[in-house]
Amino acid sequence: MSVDISKQAIKRIPVYLHYLKEQKNSGAKIISAPFVAAALNLNEVQVRKDFAAMSTTRGKPKTGFILDELIDNMEVIAGYNNANEAILVGAGSLGKALLSYRGFEEYGLDIVAAFDNDEKIVGNIIGGKQILALSEIEKFCKENKVNIGIITVPAQAAQDVCDVLVDSGIRAVWNFAPANLTVPPGILVQNENMAASLALLSKHLREQIKKQ
Repeated sequence: MSVDISKQAIKRIPVYLHYLKEQKNSGAKIISAPFVAAALNLNEVQVRKDFAAMSTTRGKPKTGFILDELIDNMEVIAGYNNANEAILVGAGSLGKALLSYRGFEEYGLDIVAAFDNDEKIVGNIIGGKQILALSEIEKFCKENKVNIGIITVPAQAAQDVCDVLVDSGIRAVWNFAPANLTVPPGILVQNENMAASLALLSKHLREQIKKQ
C-alpha cells in the first residue's frame, strides 16, 4: 500500500469492519464506497480515500471493491489477525468488566493476566484471567514479552503504575484512569477519558433541551 494511512482512518476501521461483515453475512460480494458512506452517514470522499489506502487492489468503477479482500486488508492494517497480548493493572469494577469482556478477541487483543495490590483479590480468577500481585508485573512482562498495558487504577496511582509498566518493557499503554501520563519517547499512550465523554454528552443534552 503506497498511501499512508492516517490515525483517524485507522480509528474508522472498526466501524467499517462491523458494517462490511454485516453485508458479507447478508450475501454481498462487492461493496462500493458511496454505498458504505451513505449507510454510515460518512463523507463519501473520505470513505473513497480510506478504501483506496486500505485496499491492495483498486476498486472497479461503478461496482466497487471485492468485499472479502477489503475486510482482509483492514484486519491486517488494524492487527486483528495478530493477537496482541496485554496485561491489566487494577482489578476493581472497571477492570473486572474489561477482563470479562470477550469482544476484545475479535480485535486481536488478548488480556493474559491482571494485577492488583488488594490481597483479597490477588490469587482470584476473573474472566478466566489470574489476578497477580503488583510486584510480579516486571517478571511477568519480560518472561512473556507483553507489549501492551491497560491501566484501570484510580487517578492518583496511574503514573506510578505507568512507570512500572514502562520499566517492565511495555511499549503501549491503554489508560482508563482520569490522569495525564508522562512517558518516554517511543511509548504510546491511548487515553479513554470517560469523564470527558460524559461532559460532551451532557453538553449535547443541555443544548437539545433548550431547543424544546
